[in-house]
Amino acid sequence: MKIYFLGIGGIGMSAIARYLNTKGDDVSGYDKTRSELTIQLEKEGIKINYEDKKENVPNNIDLCIYTPAIPENNEQLNYIKQQNIPLEKRSVALGHITKDKKVLAVAGSHGKTTTCGMITHILSSSDYGCSAFLGGILKSADTNFIYNKNSKFIVAEADEYDRSFLQLNPFVSVITAIDADHMDIYHNYENLHDAFEQFACLTNKDGLLLVRQDQERLIKDLRNRIPLRTYSSLNTESDNYAWNLRISKGCYFFDYKHDDGVWYDMQMSYPGMHNVENAVAALTVCNFALKSINVNIKEREQILRQGLKSFSGMKRRLDFRIKNNNRIFIDDYAHHPKEITSCIDSLRQMYPQEKITGIFQPHLYSRTRDFADDFAKALEKLDEVILLPIYPAREEPIAGVDSHLLLHKINKMDKYLVNKEQLFPLLEALNPKFLITFGAGDIDRLVPQIEELLNDN
Repeated sequence: MKIYFLGIGGIGMSAIARYLNTKGDDVSGYDKTRSELTIQLEKEGIKINYEDKKENVPNNIDLCIYTPAIPENNEQLNYIKQQNIPLEKRSVALGHITKDKKVLAVAGSHGKTTTCGMITHILSSSDYGCSAFLGGILKSADTNFIYNKNSKFIVAEADEYDRSFLQLNPFVSVITAIDADHMDIYHNYENLHDAFEQFACLTNKDGLLLVRQDQERLIKDLRNRIPLRTYSSLNTESDNYAWNLRISKGCYFFDYKHDDGVWYDMQMSYPGMHNVENAVAALTVCNFALKSINVNIKEREQILRQGLKSFSGMKRRLDFRIKNNNRIFIDDYAHHPKEITSCIDSLRQMYPQEKITGIFQPHLYSRTRDFADDFAKALEKLDEVILLPIYPAREEPIAGVDSHLLLHKINKMDKYLVNKEQLFPLLEALNPKFLITFGAGDIDRLVPQIEELLNDN
């Protein structure tokens, strides 16, 4: 088939494009901006254009796959509609691709990308393997897509935006958190919670629904309807949990309680207490998946123990870009107040004496408006705060909503609001010894320049 992608540089879109390219389809696409990811796709033989002109749409397309982030006034999108070329949302395409496999799907407001990455790394490090469509770059493989034609398993990030995750048919479903977000789609928390409940009910009756212990309402509503297990980091009321947690030489050690017993002294070098919880979810999914294909318990323990120990993380998730005696620079995708708080708290635990400077690029006008007070409280945990203008993505501006709104709410003296051009002179003047960048927009494209500046100072 000849398949065209609108928004091919998106992290989810590019994974599907890579899959179809690997399968031998004629894949090409459009994206607004050239990036490291689109450059890599081009190296893999996928043709990409960066100008929204209808002349750039290839002839004789069989199917166009598009992301909801593409605006309605996109010239190529409207031309494709006029030509009556079949259109398919990214979520629908992923549903079609995964329908005949054992899908290990991770949903939730936070933690899904890292949890998916852990599951993928653990299974890929074994003889049983998996395919994977990830919402981030797995550092050990340097990709967001893994294809294993011999494996029964597909790991998929189940995105709640636009109710995309309702297109999946999971063998295993994980729900990490249900925090208010995407109110431009759901309008209120009740609708969001109902969507997660619908997702949970899609779980295969012979599979596993795994829910974080603090999601009490969801557990109560579903406990008698679906085989459901719970997990947590340190809550011993959970069915699966970590306990006896220790930190030594930059690594976490914990005992993992699961449905088949206890595995002692599990080791994880990836930082962050929230990632211990993500690890419990990943271990539980992998244990269940391998058990479903009759892998014995001793082999399962060995696979999980070695896979967790060797997991090196995801790009843009507590991603150490510089780590030496003179300076630390970390990049993180956090774009919700709870994610920012969790990230800063983890760093405070690891580096209690350090002065931490953070650069935050807000993502979406609606999210900034809805969580302005919460963003301010989260950012106040930093010693120095640098704000960039809001990254609009798919949205038009909202009157009275910009980064000045956050700046005035942050109760600190050491705070700055700059544009991208002003950022680098400010960083040179501040010369931070410990810096973290936050955001889901295009702040990642500034990271190499920031890294270069800090290395030169």
